[in-house]
Amino acid sequence: MPIPTEPIGSIPRPPALLEGLQAFAHGHITQKQLDALYDAAIRDTIERFEATGSPVITDGEQTKPSFATYPISGLRTLAPDGVTIPFADGHTRRLPRLTAGPFRYMTCADDYVQAAKRYAHVPVKQAVISASALSLLYPQDGITSYSREAFVEDLLREHDADIRRCLERGAHTVQIDFTEGRLAVKLDPTKQLLKSFIDLNNRVLDRFSAEERQRIGVHTCPGGDRDSTHSADVDYAELLPHVFELKVGNFYIQLASERDRARVLRIIKELATANQRIFVGVIDPINPRVETPEEVRDRVLEAADYLPLSQLGTTDDCGFSPFGDDTSTSRDTAFAKIRARVAGTALAAKILGV
Repeated sequence: MPIPTEPIGSIPRPPALLEGLQAFAHGHITQKQLDALYDAAIRDTIERFEATGSPVITDGEQTKPSFATYPISGLRTLAPDGVTIPFADGHTRRLPRLTAGPFRYMTCADDYVQAAKRYAHVPVKQAVISASALSLLYPQDGITSYSREAFVEDLLREHDADIRRCLERGAHTVQIDFTEGRLAVKLDPTKQLLKSFIDLNNRVLDRFSAEERQRIGVHTCPGGDRDSTHSADVDYAELLPHVFELKVGNFYIQLASERDRARVLRIIKELATANQRIFVGVIDPINPRVETPEEVRDRVLEAADYLPLSQLGTTDDCGFSPFGDDTSTSRDTAFAKIRARVAGTALAAKILGV
């Protein structure tokens, strides 16, 4: 497709898998039986993804407990009372708290790449959680015999390896999920927290070559869970100048659900450099209504008024189920929206003559 289009990552899990996870938690099925359900979900997700015509797909994050905590699932040195993330509808998500070092990933995302490539016939991208999000695991009052400096060094090494192994396994692109960026501005209007997040992520990105960074991107959005967000009230003008300091080649920017898309596009136009690809969100995952291809077309044409066609791509605003237990969107709706994104992008490309 002349205008590249990519998903963000997650797809709602099938009911059979969700039921299996509950059964496994209560000891009613074995790990082998659960693994079979995982494999069936990955296969079905990829088949349905490819049927949408999407030129790049993901595994739908079918085996991730959440987009944020997959690396630490099973880590024994965690307590449940970590940072709380409040959403606009009143529900919350809570991160665990690290209780001892050293910090190590229990799962690396290249495992997901390898599993997906068994079934995929088109390029597979892989989303990874940011180093800055995982930095929130370390408690403010510290850990005895494990300094924050030692934790950060361990975190940078693990995050570097997570990205690098995905690239080596043949991921089309690696997308760093940075949903906490907008939230950081809400929590700390001085932006010192945001600046520390940018610095930490760039310390990882500095370890990659310029060529490698062209296959790495960052996704920013106001969160998306159970049809609610955590920071949509934060002005993009407060966030984007800092996001564009990240040393990546691709930016995946939530836009479809913004009230003033043209204003955001003007900001992006001022910030983007010639070697950066901007994937603008043209699908709103937390809106239950399925967009038409014509609506997507018009959103792409709007973006093309501000961004060079050579740098323009399309995406979804967010994943459809970043947390594994989120069933607010059905699989059928998610794939219908993806199909509209692909078709609408193609309609715009035809009009634009690319």
